[in-house]
Amino acid sequence: MPADSRPLVVVSAPLHKDAVSILERECRVILTEDPTEEGMIKTAAEAQGILFRGRPRSSASLMEACKRLMVVGRHGVGLDSVDIPAATRLGIAVVHAPGSNSQAVAEHALMLMLACTKRIVTVDKQTRAGDWSARGHGGDRAGGNTELGGKTLGIVGIGNIGRRVSKFAGAIGMKVLAYDKYVPADEVRRRGAEPVASLEALVPQVDVLTCHTPLTPETKHMINARTLGLMKDGAIYVNTSRGGVQDERAVFEALTRGKLGAAGIDVFEQEPTALDNPILNLPNVVVSCHVAGVTNEANRQMGVQVVGEMLRVLRGERPDVLVNPDVWPRLGQR
Repeated sequence: MPADSRPLVVVSAPLHKDAVSILERECRVILTEDPTEEGMIKTAAEAQGILFRGRPRSSASLMEACKRLMVVGRHGVGLDSVDIPAATRLGIAVVHAPGSNSQAVAEHALMLMLACTKRIVTVDKQTRAGDWSARGHGGDRAGGNTELGGKTLGIVGIGNIGRRVSKFAGAIGMKVLAYDKYVPADEVRRRGAEPVASLEALVPQVDVLTCHTPLTPETKHMINARTLGLMKDGAIYVNTSRGGVQDERAVFEALTRGKLGAAGIDVFEQEPTALDNPILNLPNVVVSCHVAGVTNEANRQMGVQVVGEMLRVLRGERPDVLVNPDVWPRLGQR
């Protein structure tokens, strides 16, 4: 039997079956048993493509060790786990799946806002224990349930996810403001929000602040003691973007002293976060384990979308979304 000459693609974690089926039509596919850097180098030494899902990083040393590598795919939207300058230097295309989980993340952000305003975690525990005292927490008593309608939402980053959050918030009667230095003011308005020129100008105006920005050197710890100090007393903070966008210690302190009334946090600076992370012990925090973008629908879309982009590169076709366009004239040249 002749050797299989199809390109080899190594995958760091299982994919949706539809994505695997599409990939296998044109490529040999290996799911690594060891997704550490050492394990990936061993498995992908002769690979033309690597598809990263989850925690493994596409580091410079890994890509340098894979001499035949042409394309790195990121299963998802964020690119903070890919050394893009190294990939460009090595002639390796980087592709991902922007927009693939936008609906999922936007729904999760809205859910966290509602969970905070309705104190749903606390009320659930009380009800299961036979404690119906939550019914007496209305009126103007501190800690009572509140409504999102009529409140002001501040969105940091009004891209694919932020625009959906804006639509949801408008539908339930919130006033929506947004800060995004990369989106023109007229486009922000088309996305259902009133543009604000800076983060410092945004945060004092809002009752709820939600982050939908990638993690970059520019956005690292943009939510810090100074920005939190500008917020209204008792405001709500939600983050479904990246943990590094927030200074966790500053968020904790704002929650404990009442500057923040509540927070909904899906992402942490270190993941998995330590069990002794003090944020986990606060009653006014709703947490989840970086699952905002993890739904059956998004899982399929992310896989199918990034596989399609990788296959275009391997065929010699320019992908629809090429993260490092400067690499294209010298793709595969070492």
